[in-house]
Amino acid sequence: MSRVSEAGWQLTRRLVSVAPVPADLPEPRLIHLPGRGRTAVVDTGSAPGSDAVRQPTLILLHALACTGLLTWYPCFEALRQRYRVITFDQRWHGQGIRSSHFRLEDCADDVAAVADSLGVDRFVPVGYSMGALVAQLAWRQHPDRVAGAVLAASATHFRRGDSEPKALHVIANRITMAAERRLHAPPAGNPPTEHADGNRWALAQARTTSTSEITGAGAVISRFDSSGWINGMDVPTSVVVTSRDKAIPPAHQRQLAKTLPRSTIYEVDAGHASCVMNAAAFRPGLLAACASVSSRVSP
Repeated sequence: MSRVSEAGWQLTRRLVSVAPVPADLPEPRLIHLPGRGRTAVVDTGSAPGSDAVRQPTLILLHALACTGLLTWYPCFEALRQRYRVITFDQRWHGQGIRSSHFRLEDCADDVAAVADSLGVDRFVPVGYSMGALVAQLAWRQHPDRVAGAVLAASATHFRRGDSEPKALHVIANRITMAAERRLHAPPAGNPPTEHADGNRWALAQARTTSTSEITGAGAVISRFDSSGWINGMDVPTSVVVTSRDKAIPPAHQRQLAKTLPRSTIYEVDAGHASCVMNAAAFRPGLLAACASVSSRVSP
């Protein structure tokens, strides 16, 4: 690696620090969803020593401009010890489905299609930011499949003129933009192991979604509004509030929890990118939220 490139990566690390990437992080595999397209999926199978009948399957839904692994890898190992965990790249993201239009309703149908492909009947969607909007719609469109839900860094809607969608876009591109400004040439050599450099791995994941796709998906997110029907979501739910969030105000997140009839709330002292950049603060709240929902889900 050249001195210039190495200096660029060191500067990027100081500005944008991601959680360490484990060497044994599972690799996604491509699956075909009939009539929809193909996407990259990770499926852990049943947790070690778990009661598969009582422990629900979690389907992890990622944030805007991320991949399934990029949003969830800091929590993946802890979750897979307790549950069967599935994550996949949503359409217009990573290796997800490419379509002429981006609709959150299609993303929700993709969740059910992935479950069908993997032989999963009922499941608990665990969504972060954009993924939490998809989780809400998955319940609305497939109520017989959704056993419960965990919604993190989420809200019921974005008011016209709000800055949240723009802020989501900015945060989602933070790693990519910081690195691109400072790296003028690709690294000359590979790191000792594939995931040795967390920033480089995260950058490679982020680059799999184009700026135009992020912008288009962000515009759709800005029009999302579940406030007219979310109070009918009668399955066990938990809301994880990122209390230092500058993209989705914590007050909006708490209002979502109050609206849901069977919800518990867990606050983490962290911002919107905490799933990756402050995982030590975010992970305990997520695990508690998942445990709360799983304990209330009917076998």
